[in-house]
Amino acid sequence: MEVRDAVDSDAEALAAVANAPTVAMRRLVRDRTVRVATSDAGADPNTDAPASEEQIHGFVGFDVEDGMVHITRLAGTDNAVARLLEEPLRFASTEELPVEALLVESESSLREAVEEAGFERVGDGPRFDGSETIRYRFGESS
Repeated sequence: MEVRDAVDSDAEALAAVANAPTVAMRRLVRDRTVRVATSDAGADPNTDAPASEEQIHGFVGFDVEDGMVHITRLAGTDNAVARLLEEPLRFASTEELPVEALLVESESSLREAVEEAGFERVGDGPRFDGSETIRYRFGESS
């Protein structure tokens, strides 16, 4: 699995992965750091597949605000999500910042992935589109 920066032309594929509007995904790519997990490009590391030919298996969007890395979107296959969580954690480690993720309570596979990555549940988050969320932190308690 390869991980790279997302570009505008990925918006439609991200929308399919997240079951979200393409315009929202395009805005995400423009406003946040977004990394995508794709199939391995093949044996030749100098060959770039056009974005339209790559299969995107997942993505993570994150930004920094008030001295904390916030994971704002996370979606994909179990393997992709596990690999993609490394991206904001690596950034946060370099910058010596804690990380926070808000996950919808019904997204059990994402909750399991962040817990396996070492995040701790620190409480309830705000409601999002009428759904309960759970607040997770890495690198800082409560």
